[in-house]
Amino acid sequence: MTSKQLPPNLHPDTLAVRTAVERSQYGEHGEALYLTSSFVQPDAETAARRFAGEEDGYTYTRVGNPTVSSMELRLAALEGTEAAIATSSGMAAILLLGMGLLRTGDHIICSHSVFGSTIRLFSGEFAKFGIETSYVSQTDVAAWKAALRPNTKLLFAETPTNPLTDVCDIQALADVAHAAGALLAVDNCFCSPALQQPKRFGADFIIHSGTKYLDGQGRVMAGAICCDQRWVDEVFLPITRTAGMVLAPFNAWVVLKGMETLGIRMQAQSERALAVALWLEAHPKVARVYYPGLASHPQHELAMRQQSASGRGLGGAVLSFDVVGADAAAQRANAFAVIDAAQVSSITTNLGDTKTTISHPASTSHGRLSEAQRQAAGIGQGLIRLAVGLEHVDDLTTDLARGLDLLN
Repeated sequence: MTSKQLPPNLHPDTLAVRTAVERSQYGEHGEALYLTSSFVQPDAETAARRFAGEEDGYTYTRVGNPTVSSMELRLAALEGTEAAIATSSGMAAILLLGMGLLRTGDHIICSHSVFGSTIRLFSGEFAKFGIETSYVSQTDVAAWKAALRPNTKLLFAETPTNPLTDVCDIQALADVAHAAGALLAVDNCFCSPALQQPKRFGADFIIHSGTKYLDGQGRVMAGAICCDQRWVDEVFLPITRTAGMVLAPFNAWVVLKGMETLGIRMQAQSERALAVALWLEAHPKVARVYYPGLASHPQHELAMRQQSASGRGLGGAVLSFDVVGADAAAQRANAFAVIDAAQVSSITTNLGDTKTTISHPASTSHGRLSEAQRQAAGIGQGLIRLAVGLEHVDDLTTDLARGLDLLN
């Protein structure tokens, strides 16, 4: 059975709790978890119609599952798109995007500040199939325009970026892409739809790692593409039903429940992140802080305009900072000292968790990039990334001071 039809124009916080609540014949209040690989058909003729796509109905979980469908519907409602398609991870979502949109001889323009694995996927795996990628400055719209070629099919941006929180002008990049007959994809992992809805600014595809804020507690791997329904039906579903990079029902159920608290978590974690960023900015052993919520951030005003889905501009919960050091070796040693001194924050590369995480991007999340690629992205040896959770601000700043105050 399906829950009552919702009235129009509900607040996102309400949509996050009430959208796509599918109930079984028992009428359970919480969303049911359908842990099954296949679905029994009432008769052979119905089975034939469903497998042929002539009649709605679930047949096999690689093709569709009620729990996964609920997660997709809820995420699409929050992003303001017609549809979403779930995948086994965020990187699987980007792989699916490329498999669906690109062919041999096509060209991608991508920010050189995106997640390291995204660069590896584009420059390594996609390149094997004759797809070329040009990397440009995240914030230089003229550079994106200058990189256009007749065979450019996709512009790909991540905003804010990981880990330096550069913010691109989504509307400007959408205009550049569409004027050239290309499409724009935006990785919205850092903000989530609680803070930012790229569709409002012209993005064609919104990429998510549900592993991060959508889940919110670092429990499962998940990914998704949010877009118009036709892209799901005509392009992406034919691939996933064959290639199988689909989301497991249990993981979908965890993310589905995680989204219920997305709005309040993002607000609380963003507020804590701003307080920590302000504290770091005043610390003598910190050379620079990267956080869109700070007035000192070069794209602060743009970030506040774009990250206003919550009703007011918030900077997100991820920040980075450079520690002092005479050279790269000293900066790396100092960064390691700060990280190793942490007793509250967890040393791990995941983010989006209620528990604060601390990491050294140059040797972990971006460690597989070449030094030239890291330098192009502005990732130095003294850079530390902090994904702020729900601990008390005083405990987090004390944790950071434990290492920073020891530096020469």
